[in-house]
Amino acid sequence: MGDGSGSSVDFLGQYRAISNKLKKRFLRKPNVTEASDQFGALALRCERDELPQYAGLCWMAAARCEGSLSNNPGEAWDLVRGARQFMAAEVKGARLGCPSPGGEHLQAAVSCYSHAATKWQQHQSCEHTQGLPQPPSPLAAGLSLELGHALRVDLNRVGEAATEYKHAAELQRGSPLEQLNSLGLLASCQIELGDYDGALSTFNEMVTVTEVGSRPTMGAYSDILHRCEVTRVLLLLILQPSAQRLPPDLAQVLEKYAWGEEGSVPVSYLSEDEFLLLQSLVMACQSRDVESLCSLEAELWSHLSSEQRGLLRTLVRQMFSGPK
Repeated sequence: MGDGSGSSVDFLGQYRAISNKLKKRFLRKPNVTEASDQFGALALRCERDELPQYAGLCWMAAARCEGSLSNNPGEAWDLVRGARQFMAAEVKGARLGCPSPGGEHLQAAVSCYSHAATKWQQHQSCEHTQGLPQPPSPLAAGLSLELGHALRVDLNRVGEAATEYKHAAELQRGSPLEQLNSLGLLASCQIELGDYDGALSTFNEMVTVTEVGSRPTMGAYSDILHRCEVTRVLLLLILQPSAQRLPPDLAQVLEKYAWGEEGSVPVSYLSEDEFLLLQSLVMACQSRDVESLCSLEAELWSHLSSEQRGLLRTLVRQMFSGPK
């Protein structure tokens, strides 16, 4: 097959020929396994010829075959292959400025991902010991992360990506580090969307997940708490919630910096320099000392991630524009 109308005619002919083999005939049972293999082979040829939408259709047909054979894992994997091809078609069209009509390729990708996740959950349910609660499928969570990444990075659909990251985090409740990763991605999307209240809520959830069971605050957990601490301070200074709207746990976040004693660092995962700089930042914002804020921005810059630097710039601009 090659590019152009000839390739589509060639594809349709082969696709129909395989489909015809699945029709019931008198005294003859269709060979579903053979048809599944042939759909898969045709899909691979379409992939090589850079016809992702056709490859997606073939993988969906192969998945239907596997479903009729009650092969849930095989059906799920073919659906994932189809989802990836439909997504590739959508991304290719978007980059060329010619997205699919009504986003049909994206809709097909989302549908395939969702159906595959359901099949994996069903397969796990069958294998799980009866009478015990069924744990969420890590494969299903992985699909939400994969879809979220494609939506955010390849298609710049940040709001839809946030939904997928949130769903992944819900499926990862038994795996704290994986859940924290998904929540971190969700928080980044919320910041990108300007949903600072939502981001603050997500960082609070991350702190709760990290502190459950008195997990040691070292290694990855320490890094996560460090990110949460610094980002929550910046978000609180941007939002400027009234004392009546500020929950006790968030009030304590700022109190550490407003009333910290000299020579003490009440946050174990911050260096003394970081703590003192944040303390100065909180006090400068509370007193609306714009001159000190400008000097602190330069000093804090090297201690912050790119995301936190963006929040700091937002805070400085907000302070310069006057009271809310």
